[in-house]
Amino acid sequence: MNKFLKSLGPGILFASTAIGVSHLVQSTRAGADYGFGLLWAVILANVLKYPFFEYGARYASATGESLIDGYKRKGLWMLWLYVGITLASMFFVSAAVGAVTAGFMHQLFGLEKLFSIKITTALVFILCIAILLIGRYKILDRLIKVIGSVLLISTLSAFFISIWQGPKSHDFSFFSAEVLDPTGPGFLFLIALMGWMPTAVDLSAWSSLWTIARAKESGYRPSLKETLNEFRFGYWLSAFLAPCFLVLGAFLVYGTGQSLNASSAGFANDIISLYTENIGDWSELLIAASAFSIMFGTCIAVFDGYARAGRRVIVLLQNKEDLHQANSRLYSLLLLVIGGGALAIYYFFGSSLKSLVDIATSISFVIAPIIAIVNFQLVSHLPEEAARPKLVMRILSYVGIIFLSAFSLIYLFFGIF
Repeated sequence: MNKFLKSLGPGILFASTAIGVSHLVQSTRAGADYGFGLLWAVILANVLKYPFFEYGARYASATGESLIDGYKRKGLWMLWLYVGITLASMFFVSAAVGAVTAGFMHQLFGLEKLFSIKITTALVFILCIAILLIGRYKILDRLIKVIGSVLLISTLSAFFISIWQGPKSHDFSFFSAEVLDPTGPGFLFLIALMGWMPTAVDLSAWSSLWTIARAKESGYRPSLKETLNEFRFGYWLSAFLAPCFLVLGAFLVYGTGQSLNASSAGFANDIISLYTENIGDWSELLIAASAFSIMFGTCIAVFDGYARAGRRVIVLLQNKEDLHQANSRLYSLLLLVIGGGALAIYYFFGSSLKSLVDIATSISFVIAPIIAIVNFQLVSHLPEEAARPKLVMRILSYVGIIFLSAFSLIYLFFGIF
């Protein structure tokens, strides 16, 4: 237990990143719009994507390097491909997470009486960047652990109470054929849902960066087994919560004729209402605070992940390790670039939270097979045979690659033609 606590951090950070938009937004929307019709997609995405996220922690523990270093070892083409993938989705992802966070902040503090949601979003970005500039990984690590505990308790409370009270509509099915029609809107939402369930595959590099950062911050380098156990704890915790959010949407919205608001402030208000309607009006402040907290933690983690990954890419492209002071300045500069770019995207697409989230998640899903294949290749050729994935993980990886590739090709084909 002592060793587990020393290594605890990267897995919780991953869970926080996942629980944000994919769970709170996409899973709830899936339940509200399709009942249990997309439960299979949520479960399948969590299971079949698992190896490629675990390989980030595995690679970092076995080599002491990040997956981004591994991409360079594959060749400069792969490093540049990762840069292209990151640039294609970075600002959209950051903007989507920031928009949701701002919506909850707007509701929690009653800011609609003072100024617009756009100003609140700018404040969220400024706060996230300021916290990271002051505290770096240490404050991120400690903040996420507290926030995650609060959200876990409130989500499980709402989930079990909704199960006890029963659904508002009993007209459920566990499969919706319409979502498999590539020409229909249901298929677009299916791709968006799986694109960020539990999160984007290209963010697997963050797990490796956080694993290295945690070891430096704590002064303790855990064994491969300890690293994987800690990551699995965070991953499967987030995987368990995904259906819980879907159930809340299905039980409280599906079949009632209601729909979740597309704007960030309106959506936040609807989510808070779902919880308080189930638990009681007394819980409104607690639910608003916990929902805002987890989204705020997710927003901070996303900013940190992109800045950390961008810094590592630049250092590798320069083909030399920068001095600590230069590294710190580069990290700070990247935070400002990410924040500014995301804010610009939000101001352009901000009228519809749904469109913003769907764009970000769809981009993530289309590029997922490439990252999945490379991650699998990197861990399959680790110097130590004991660190390589065993048979079950290899089989799951092949199935996951086929799954991701098939849906991406179908999506691209019908999108082009």
